[in-house]
Amino acid sequence: MTSSSRGPANRRATILDVAAAAGVSRQTVTRAMNDMPGISATTRERVQNLAAELGYSPSRFAKGLVQGARVSLGLAIPDLTNPYFPAFAASVVEEATQRGWNVVMDDFGHGSASGLDAVTRLAPQVDALVGYLGGCSVEAQAMMGRRPVVVLDDPAGEAAGRISFDYSHAAQLALGYLLENQRRRIAYLDSDQEGPATARGKAVAVAAGAAGVGLRVERSADSATAARGAVRRMIDEKGSPDGLLVFNDLMAAGALKAFADAGVTVPRDCAVVGMDGIPLGELVSPELTTLSLDLRAVGRAAVGLVDGLLTGRMEAGGADAHLVLKHQLVRRQSA
Repeated sequence: MTSSSRGPANRRATILDVAAAAGVSRQTVTRAMNDMPGISATTRERVQNLAAELGYSPSRFAKGLVQGARVSLGLAIPDLTNPYFPAFAASVVEEATQRGWNVVMDDFGHGSASGLDAVTRLAPQVDALVGYLGGCSVEAQAMMGRRPVVVLDDPAGEAAGRISFDYSHAAQLALGYLLENQRRRIAYLDSDQEGPATARGKAVAVAAGAAGVGLRVERSADSATAARGAVRRMIDEKGSPDGLLVFNDLMAAGALKAFADAGVTVPRDCAVVGMDGIPLGELVSPELTTLSLDLRAVGRAAVGLVDGLLTGRMEAGGADAHLVLKHQLVRRQSA
């Protein structure tokens, strides 16, 4: 008998599903999953193997849960020092709390840690998982079994649910706006976190080619300090562009400091456009023009996908479990 034939396919496995598949009582499953006495080693091993096959893992908040009990949601975040991720996490927690769910968060972006490390830590504790997992969605879903994983910003991922962002639309908005404002020497500052070019960088390059823009591309680590250094080197070595699109708002804040250091006035000498729309953009000077995501909407969408997958309203991997969200251009002082 295969795992697809045991238990419902579109909701999380419960202790009752494991008990039915093993032909034992719920109490026996509880003993097996918690290494309690009173059952044989053979039964314990058989129940644990079936639980793994079905993707059942008792939450530390709700041991012995049954269908409809409180949900424990895992949240994998790559870097809480980047203001984007606390804002996103807050939106997920807010939406999950309104449903009466628990949220267990793992910040994995330190040292050599990866998204899969976060899944390894979260999997024994949660009934579903949401996260920016950096391209390891297949492994994450396998580790979680039948429990749904919702990945963000991984268009090629194969998790139960996905949220992608339309970077082509964003790039066209930004470049169109800069060209309308007579900017012709346009540069793009990309992050170096994804090899030769990020998904955002590729979209910007395609949009620039379509618009006939000779785009200058620079790269730096994903931080304000690194971006400040990269833009200052660009100015010193190649001269200042008159328009700059930046990978995210955090790096754009560093770019603004570099222009100030070099005596380049923003936006008179160079217009600067960030991406993501975090609150930081309203606190820098000049205030940052940005391609903004509604982070509360992103959180609502992620939790909504989990809800639909857990209840069976959505099919894992189905078309309705893949959402594509768009940025909006927010005009402020920097461009």
